[in-house]
Amino acid sequence: MVHVSQSLILITLLVELGVAAAVSSSLARSRRFKDALLAARRTPLQKFELAAMICAPLVLGVLVRVKVPNFLAADLSFATTFLLGILLGPVAAMAGGTALAIPSVLHHEYWALPVNLTVAAAAGTFARFADAEDVWSFSPMIDLSIYRWIRRNLQRPHLDRQVLLLVVIAGMQFCASVLSWINPRRYFSLHSKEWWVELLICANAPIVVGIPLKIWNAIRVERQLEEQGRLLLEARLDALQRQINPHFLFNTLNSITSLVRSQPELAREMIVKLANILRVLLKDRDAFVPFSEELAFTDDYLDIEVVRFGPKLQVVKEIAPETLDVVVPGMLLQPLIENSIKHGLEPRISGGTITLRSRIDDDGLMVIEVEDDGVGMSIERNQVSGAESLVRQGAGIGMKNVRERMEVQYGSMANVEVNSRPGRGTKVTLRMPILEAKMWSQSGRHVLEAAVSAMDDVIGRATRTRG
Repeated sequence: MVHVSQSLILITLLVELGVAAAVSSSLARSRRFKDALLAARRTPLQKFELAAMICAPLVLGVLVRVKVPNFLAADLSFATTFLLGILLGPVAAMAGGTALAIPSVLHHEYWALPVNLTVAAAAGTFARFADAEDVWSFSPMIDLSIYRWIRRNLQRPHLDRQVLLLVVIAGMQFCASVLSWINPRRYFSLHSKEWWVELLICANAPIVVGIPLKIWNAIRVERQLEEQGRLLLEARLDALQRQINPHFLFNTLNSITSLVRSQPELAREMIVKLANILRVLLKDRDAFVPFSEELAFTDDYLDIEVVRFGPKLQVVKEIAPETLDVVVPGMLLQPLIENSIKHGLEPRISGGTITLRSRIDDDGLMVIEVEDDGVGMSIERNQVSGAESLVRQGAGIGMKNVRERMEVQYGSMANVEVNSRPGRGTKVTLRMPILEAKMWSQSGRHVLEAAVSAMDDVIGRATRTRG
């Protein structure tokens, strides 16, 4: 390129911005590209794969520039090599720069390869020196970057790596322009004798590098938000799953204390069952467990409550065998049973009965019912009816727990129905789709079980000694 009009240079600079945005946006649609780009630690294979995906369309652009007269904007070798260097490191950038230089070298532009390798080395060195956030937050808005740099340094002088990156790109672009001006047949780069046009050429290079960074950083931020949302959801589910009324623990310990001397074996059984409950609460559990496992946990809880309340509390189970292998949300029944005892049966002097039912209905849904014949409640007023003065505040927390978990885990596919008649009891019905059984992690289970068993033995020996 010997003679290029100023107007063609200006048009080329504008088209280069469009080419950079188009290629970056196209790559951003690829799931494989995004996974490799946003990997926390990329393997060498992933780096070279990324370099290949980025360079493939741009190598064709260099070939088009070489073959088609005055079609200069498709050649983004300098900016692409620099981009590879700050994202992937010097080795992958050198490989990409070499690929980008091949059409130019075949066109006798022999300086293309050493220039690309130099740019790759410089950019890769900068990437090792700078923080990853400095690279990802690099802005192509040069005026704003300089303005922020001046304002920050007036308050507290320090080295701004983003501004340094901007200066390095523009400076190396100027050196490339000078090389092309000195030896235009051996190296291609836009250059101009007009100082203001040359300034635009040097200013355009950081923008071409910054456009892909901005596009891909938006995807990176979106992926981070999705990950944070997932972690927040897991934390919310874990909190709901581990929720248990502290009054239950205090009452259980008080009951154990009263039984230690008079009925030590019964006290020991209650300790073992309490240990089973605490084991479930403390260990890492999957969001879904087989219904049989959920019933086993519920049995320990009910056994303790039966000991506490004596013959006042009766438990009836109507469990369909085909429902035992269905996976359901863990810790699903305990809040409902606790609600029934605390707000339905406890206010009644004569106690009552809790009935657990499960079946698969005609629509193929898993149906679970928890019913009591207690004092009931007024749904409209969201209060326990009949004996409000005897009921502690907090009614409805168990139901809220279950509703939230069903909504989070099933969405609109499941529902919770509450039917209550004042003075005659309350029935809670859960309907949920049947999910396929899944394997759940066993890591840490044996260690925790051994610790709890050891605790059981120690407490058991102490109980027998007291007895």
